[in-house]
Amino acid sequence: MSILTRRAALFGASTVFATLRTTVGMAQSTGPYTLPPLAYGLDANEPFIDAMTMQIHHDRHHAAYVANLNNAVKDHPQLAALAPDALLGKLTEVPESIRTVVRNNAGGHVNHSMFWQVMGGKGGAPTGALAAAITRDFGDLATLQANFNKAGAGVFGSGWVFVTVTREGKLALLPRPNQDSPIIDGSRVLFGNDLWEHAYYLKYQNKRPDYLAAWWNVVDWSKIEGRYNQALAGTLAI
Repeated sequence: MSILTRRAALFGASTVFATLRTTVGMAQSTGPYTLPPLAYGLDANEPFIDAMTMQIHHDRHHAAYVANLNNAVKDHPQLAALAPDALLGKLTEVPESIRTVVRNNAGGHVNHSMFWQVMGGKGGAPTGALAAAITRDFGDLATLQANFNKAGAGVFGSGWVFVTVTREGKLALLPRPNQDSPIIDGSRVLFGNDLWEHAYYLKYQNKRPDYLAAWWNVVDWSKIEGRYNQALAGTLAI
């Protein structure tokens, strides 16, 4: 294949991918809750998380949670007026007929919104007060990563593994099933990793431990440090 032909093929593939994302990927939803855009390109996490996984995960899976949540609250204006974290915090007040739908889809919305925030980086290590908190509560970063990966690998079926943070800055490891958010129980999430197969299956197939180990290479510690500072200030929402 000539260089010209190869370039034409690559251009054609990129055009098809862009068209797919525009016409098929991003589901439209009407309501108070919206799909947050990514702050980086779909390929920003390559080679550890491929662009196609990012496209499907963000534009389809997350968009579906948003659409389902909007549909659930469309006849409940008092609920629709709540921010998603406030909605999860008042889950016992949600009518039983839609409570499970709200739990699953509001949880999926806040979990993924956090997830996109803390990625797009180059890994490495935290600094400052967050680094000190990790050393205090886990021993060191390597121990936190090992325990986090072990907890994530041990989640049966679909779920998440989180590091939660209190207003005082104390950190804890918390695996959760399905799309259950720690916000339901009054906790706040510093960061977490998605363990649903759609987050990793195209690249890692059934090798979840490999995905967990690779994920640290795309963590943006500056964003996590920002979330830590928000937690200390009492302004961390999701």
